[in-house]
Amino acid sequence: MSLRQKFDMLLGEILAHCQAVYGERLVTCAVYGSVGRGTPRPDSDVDLLVIVDDLPAGRVKRVQEFEKAEERVAPYLEKLKFEGLSTCLSPVIKTPAEVKEGSLLFLDMLEDARILYDKGDFFASYLLQLKDRLERLGAVKFRRGNSWYWVLKPDYRFGEVFRI
Repeated sequence: MSLRQKFDMLLGEILAHCQAVYGERLVTCAVYGSVGRGTPRPDSDVDLLVIVDDLPAGRVKRVQEFEKAEERVAPYLEKLKFEGLSTCLSPVIKTPAEVKEGSLLFLDMLEDARILYDKGDFFASYLLQLKDRLERLGAVKFRRGNSWYWVLKPDYRFGEVFRI
């Protein structure tokens, strides 16, 4: 089994356990970064965006709730170690309202996000709106080797205020 296939199987496990833990509250589960791009290494972490309705306030409580899904995935992660894949989960956990507020993190998800589950196309629609907004601003993504950066508004004038 190829490395990508192993990660794909792991993503199926992650999604199933997120659905079991969050139930109907789960809005979106997406992977980004090297796993989302399909270019993982055996030691790549799994960058996850988990969007959930009615999350508890505070990062610690959210992580504690996510740990229930992570505990369920743990035996599969352990099995993968014996197959040469040493990975961990790196979740970002947000409510739909927090997603709508925006985050620079979402800029990199425009091309790299692989949406595993998306109730009502919530996050896919958000990304389309963000892409449209960036196009209207004239934003440009510059690549330099394996890294990149954004110029969000090339015609920016000092003191000007804009939102992405």
